Amino acid sequence: MNRRHFLKTAAALAAASTLPKWYLDECESHAATPQPVSPNDQPSFALVGCGGMGRGDAVSASRFGRLVALCDLDANRLSGLKEKYPGVATFKDFRELMERDDIHAIICATVDHWHVLVSIAALRGGKDVYCEKPLTLTIDEGKRLVKVARETKRILQTGSQQRSDRNFRLACELVRNGRVGKLKHIDTVLPAGLREGPFSPSPVPEGLDWDFWMGQTPRVDYVKQRCHFSFRYWYDYSGGTMTDWGAHHNDIALWGQGLERNGPTTIEGKPLVEMIPGGYTAASQYHVEYTYANGVTHTCRSTVDDNPSGGVINKEGQHHGVKFEGSDGWIWVTRGSIRASQPELLTEPLPSNALRLYVSTDHMGNFFECIRSRKQTAAEPEIGHRSASLCHLGVIATRLGRKLQWDPAKEEFVNDKEANGWLAREMRKPWNYDAV
Repeated sequence: MNRRHFLKTAAALAAASTLPKWYLDECESHAATPQPVSPNDQPSFALVGCGGMGRGDAVSASRFGRLVALCDLDANRLSGLKEKYPGVATFKDFRELMERDDIHAIICATVDHWHVLVSIAALRGGKDVYCEKPLTLTIDEGKRLVKVARETKRILQTGSQQRSDRNFRLACELVRNGRVGKLKHIDTVLPAGLREGPFSPSPVPEGLDWDFWMGQTPRVDYVKQRCHFSFRYWYDYSGGTMTDWGAHHNDIALWGQGLERNGPTTIEGKPLVEMIPGGYTAASQYHVEYTYANGVTHTCRSTVDDNPSGGVINKEGQHHGVKFEGSDGWIWVTRGSIRASQPELLTEPLPSNALRLYVSTDHMGNFFECIRSRKQTAAEPEIGHRSASLCHLGVIATRLGRKLQWDPAKEEFVNDKEANGWLAREMRKPWNYDAV
């Protein structure tokens, strides 16, 4: 990116998002992501999960590495993508990829319930991993994945790309440097999920290995609404928008407090609508209250609408985002926009001795940079695990319908056997940890 192009882009961004000039000037020094200097400098990678997000990740990663293999349980997706990448090897079973010495990294863009098993297999196979968010299906999975990442000393990037977004980094830096005064409350607004049904079973599409796709989850008849994009609205496979979008905005709530390797002390949640019997099972609309040991309170709520897909604009004029409220004002941030209660909260530069956060301007680029440098990524394993855990805690509290006490150091509920039973899920054999 040359200077003229950067300045034109910066001007457009400033007009659209009100990023202050002093910060845009700082961002100029971080504008160019290191590019591979030769074909030999390009690590080879394999894509596991060839849906929409996976295809996007493949394009993004191909700027820095060489795609050499595709893996998916749906032969139709494989054949469609192979036309775009001729000569690339194709696989159904991801474990076969781990045996290949010519693959340096794995991009995991599967459905959520396969994230950890694929990632563990890759780490143990000597591969670095870019894994889409939410990093985990359960809190217990996250603890296991962090342990394996530490033991293998491999690189892992969680696909929480807001960690590489200048708006969110600025908001967190300002809050952590006391720009809003003493932080008192955080509000995260997430899109409502789908509330539809009932659904009827149908024949498994030709080319899809439905049993393998279900993996560790309970065996059920094939329903087309369970598979591919809409999997996220089923509790068996995900946690609805609480884990889907919460892995973005609740991650920022932790980053802005400096608690990205910690968590809350209490959680209380409730669903706002009843789900339709025989339909999606992850709460589509919800309200969750968190408290932290530092005294900060945190409300995580979905948009509320009669439309099953949600979409009501909240009081800040955005569909979703994060608001930090302190004794001296507030800062609201979402994708493409940052605003404050007083303009000077943004326009006044941070002092030279201010706390500055991890700088990443390209999330996929940061992953490949760390493959070379072996430094931790912007969203390394414990960060991804803790962000997902915050969302899982909200899901558990919403399903139990009562206030829960949480010990973030021990990562368990306090004197609550019933709640602790939700930290892991029974894994359908043979798709447990022995399988990888």
